[in-house]
Amino acid sequence: MIQGIEHVAIASVDPEKLARWYAGTLGFVINYSSGRTFFVRAPNGAMIEIIAAEGERAPAGEKSPGLRHIALLVDDFDAAYRALQAAQVEFVGEPVESKGNRVVFFKDPEGNLLHLLQRAQPLP
Repeated sequence: MIQGIEHVAIASVDPEKLARWYAGTLGFVINYSSGRTFFVRAPNGAMIEIIAAEGERAPAGEKSPGLRHIALLVDDFDAAYRALQAAQVEFVGEPVESKGNRVVFFKDPEGNLLHLLQRAQPLP
């Protein structure tokens, strides 16, 4: 039976460069490389597969169909936010707090949307 999500994939114009950004900026580890495909693993074991893109990026609206963002769970929102500021990532808005949950959206170097997330209580 299905156990969960092992990884999500991002098509990239420069997979190695993007994999190195995830490793250097977000603390992921590059745990596999074929030269065209890279897997990066987060400290909790979740992975992103970064593959060579084919073709042009489709125009995207704020909530167009398809994958919208990847949420990165943190235990110290302020420290993670400061680290990303120091790394000069491109933020999309300011941090927001709602019902004890804290969120801020940002982009990787290829424009993929991510966000930091600190939950007051895990979802059931």
